[in-house]
Amino acid sequence: MAATSAFYVLFLIAATFFPSTASLLQIQQADCTGRRIYIRQLPPRFNTDLLANCSAYPLFTESFCPYTANHGLGLKTHNRSQSWYRTDHLLLELLFHRRMLEYPCLSSDPSAADAIFLPYYSALDALKYLYGPEVNSSYNHGLDLHSFLRSDQPHIWSRRSGHDHFLVMARPAWDFSQPLSNDPPIWGTSFLELPEFLNVTALTFESRPWPWQEQAIPYPTSFHPPNLPLLDAWVRRVSSSKRTVLSLFAGGGGISASPNIRRSIRIECENTSSSDLHPYSKLCEVVDCSNGVCEHDPIRYMKPMLQSAFCFQPPGDTPTRRSTFDSILAGCIPVFFEDQSARSQYTWHFPEEEFGAFSVFIPKENVVYGELKIMDVLMAIPSWKVRKMRQKVVEIMPRIIYRSHRSSPGLKSKKDALDIAVEMTLKRIKARVEEVSAE
Repeated sequence: MAATSAFYVLFLIAATFFPSTASLLQIQQADCTGRRIYIRQLPPRFNTDLLANCSAYPLFTESFCPYTANHGLGLKTHNRSQSWYRTDHLLLELLFHRRMLEYPCLSSDPSAADAIFLPYYSALDALKYLYGPEVNSSYNHGLDLHSFLRSDQPHIWSRRSGHDHFLVMARPAWDFSQPLSNDPPIWGTSFLELPEFLNVTALTFESRPWPWQEQAIPYPTSFHPPNLPLLDAWVRRVSSSKRTVLSLFAGGGGISASPNIRRSIRIECENTSSSDLHPYSKLCEVVDCSNGVCEHDPIRYMKPMLQSAFCFQPPGDTPTRRSTFDSILAGCIPVFFEDQSARSQYTWHFPEEEFGAFSVFIPKENVVYGELKIMDVLMAIPSWKVRKMRQKVVEIMPRIIYRSHRSSPGLKSKKDALDIAVEMTLKRIKARVEEVSAE
């Protein structure tokens, strides 16, 4: 793995300093006003060296080494696959870094850039604090990076005190939000609590309600098309798929005796029988994803999602779920039980005014502690409205996909999850810099 890491370092350096002819042509053709980004050159210990430790922290009893393949997309689901990979969400930082090297408005001059991207693999670096030998010093997470930013070309950082910097953190913000005062430390690191980084925009899978600098972006699915025909082919399959199951829950948990929404979903699903309600032959189905068995196996849950009209998205350890984006990819209408599961999280990718057009919201308290039956709510939705909601799900699908690097020009014309995240980050940084300058 060390040789692979060394090669990747050389690739990143070459790609950054010697862009291809196609990339140069993109830069010449693009309107880069207000969109120029400088990628900060970090020592390998902050990114590529972390890939060499992929076997040190097993995830679900296995190393994450296979999922570093294809620049973070992971291994293909099968040899002939062109779009489907066994993607691990922790590798979004690597995937994002690789895609940023193709950004059409890269700047080689930090003083001329509108934003500075930090290619720091924070979720991978956090593993030693979460599971490894430094678990009792997790308040140190990020201090080494800050020390480097302040000492190496300090003018880049000091120009705007970090307000123009952004990074991707491939875990929920809660995992980086342990109070510095905790002694002994509890779960998580204190990266987002460090005063040194309070000005930096952090793109996470799940943000907290109050810090202005945090913004939730979609979890990566396993679908990363390289061209427009492959995306269009998938959209056609999703649109034409026969939905013979009313509702689906793909996930784990819900087996404890204490009341919770997952338990209520399982009980209701287990108590339903076959249906004579056209076009559904079954009211509810469960795909058991306990112990991470679905994590890298999209085949296990994607086919049932394609056959279902609604997909349940109950909160777990935290409110958000990767399954939300898997269900949208499958054209399965998401059913939420908390606002924090999506509505108040992914505001860049799911505009609030559109939220009710592609999803269903059922307060979990009404299900767990009341007498409200989820199936009754879903069956009461007219079939014409279900079709309209599914059309909206298909319409927003490109927004939540992370396309493959080296994608075709046709596919690049459609904004994907990364494009939207970068565009909105630039707007946020501009507004913040102007606000600070006016103070």
